[in-house]
Amino acid sequence: MRKAWTRALVVAAAAAGLLLVAAPASAHVTVNPREATQGGYARVVFRVPSESDTASTTRVEVHFPEETPLTSVRVQPVPGWTAEITREALDEPIEGGHGTTVTERVASITWTADDEEAALSPEEFGEFPVSMGPLPEVDHLVFPALQTYSDGTVVRWIELPEEGSEPERPAPVLTLLPPEDEESAAEEPQDDGLTASPVDDGGDSAGVWLGLAGLVAGLAGLVLGGLAFARTRR
Repeated sequence: MRKAWTRALVVAAAAAGLLLVAAPASAHVTVNPREATQGGYARVVFRVPSESDTASTTRVEVHFPEETPLTSVRVQPVPGWTAEITREALDEPIEGGHGTTVTERVASITWTADDEEAALSPEEFGEFPVSMGPLPEVDHLVFPALQTYSDGTVVRWIELPEEGSEPERPAPVLTLLPPEDEESAAEEPQDDGLTASPVDDGGDSAGVWLGLAGLVAGLAGLVLGGLAFARTRR
C-alpha cells in the first residue's frame, strides 16, 4: 500500500509540474492575426486584456506609424464603447488609389467605455476590430498602445522587441508579407478592407485550457488507479 501511495504521489507531482509549465504567461496587448499581405487591406483585431486586480480598463488608445501612413482606416462598432479616429495632415499628398489623392493620414484610434458596465473588469479582455490599408511594402508595422484603468493608471505598450529577449510592455506588431504571386494579385479585384479575413479567435488559449483539462483528468485517473491498486493489494 505504501508503494502504491508513493507511486501516486510521484505521478501527481509530475502532473503538477506540467501544469506549471503549461500555464500561460502574462497577457499583452496584441494585434490579430499577426500577419498580413503588403499592398492589400486587412481586417485586424486589437486584443486588450485587463491585468489589474482591482481596476477596470476604461480607455484604449492605439497609435499608427507615421513613417508609413495608412490612409484608409475604419472601425467596427464595439458595444458599450465609443471610437474616435484622429487624423493628421501629410507633409506631401500621396496617391490613394483609383486616381485619388490623399492629404491626411490616420494618427490614432481611441476607444472609450461608455460606462462602468462596459469597462473591462480584471477577469475580462476586449477586442477592437479595424479595417486598414493599403498596407505599405515594409516588413512590419508597430502600433504603440496606451491602456487606461479606472483608477487612473496608464500602461504604455510601446516597447520594441529586442533580439533574444522580450520587453515587459511590448507594442503590438503586425508582420507584413510580400504577395505570393504578384501577377495573380494584380488580376484580382482590390479588397476594400470590409471583407472578413481570418482572425485569431483565441484558439491558442482554448488549446491551452483544453490541454490543462486533459492533464487534470489524467491526474485524477492515475490517483484513482493507485487507490484501487492499494485496495487490491490489501
